[in-house]
Amino acid sequence: MRLAPPPPVGRFHELSLATADIRASVEFYERLGFTQTATADTFTHPYGVLTDGRLYIGLHQRRSAALTLTFVRPGIAACLDEFAALGIELSLCHTGEDVFNEIGFEGPHGESLRVLEARTYSPAERSASEVSLCGDFAEVSLPAGDFAAAQAFWEPLGFVATGEVDAPYVHLPLTSDTLDIAFHRPRTLDAPLIVFRAPDMPARIARLRALGVAEEPLPRGLTRNLNALLASPEGTQLLLLQGEE
Repeated sequence: MRLAPPPPVGRFHELSLATADIRASVEFYERLGFTQTATADTFTHPYGVLTDGRLYIGLHQRRSAALTLTFVRPGIAACLDEFAALGIELSLCHTGEDVFNEIGFEGPHGESLRVLEARTYSPAERSASEVSLCGDFAEVSLPAGDFAAAQAFWEPLGFVATGEVDAPYVHLPLTSDTLDIAFHRPRTLDAPLIVFRAPDMPARIARLRALGVAEEPLPRGLTRNLNALLASPEGTQLLLLQGEE
């Protein structure tokens, strides 16, 4: 039996977030119930990784895109022709025998992607059922004015669109073996979102408020106490929705 070729970007590795104060960001995610995992010495800048058992968040104290979807594909230096064939222009190409190989590029709506040659942390000994106070990680949602353009860009990278959805706001989900993403209208929110869902979300929100976690105004149409929008120290927005994943 012939195995299907891997998607060009490889396997999802982490959601990379730029932070000016890595300690404040680490403490924020720990308060939400994330736990730290061991990192390699790949980067020279301060770097930490936290997980809820399903999502790995990489905190990078450096100047870079606020949010980057980071993947791992071994031998990435030998795969550059695949990206060129897709019409992708690399904004970062750091390859060679004596360096840590990585490439970077952007999607049609400015979304940032990076592909590394190897992992930069060790998987945590934490079950995917040990969810954080936010509930079950569902997807990373990105603002896009043109869903068709987003779909046309992401599907050749190994994602499959499942059809536009109206509730709880208009969005286009795309699924893959290692990460689900979505695109929402900029008028819903003009920033990327980390989306969580849980049937007991009102109780979770009440507990988070008791802990003093900062919140932002919800997108139009979402009911307070059933849903919440959290704000992290580095500016990441976490959307908590009532309901099953």
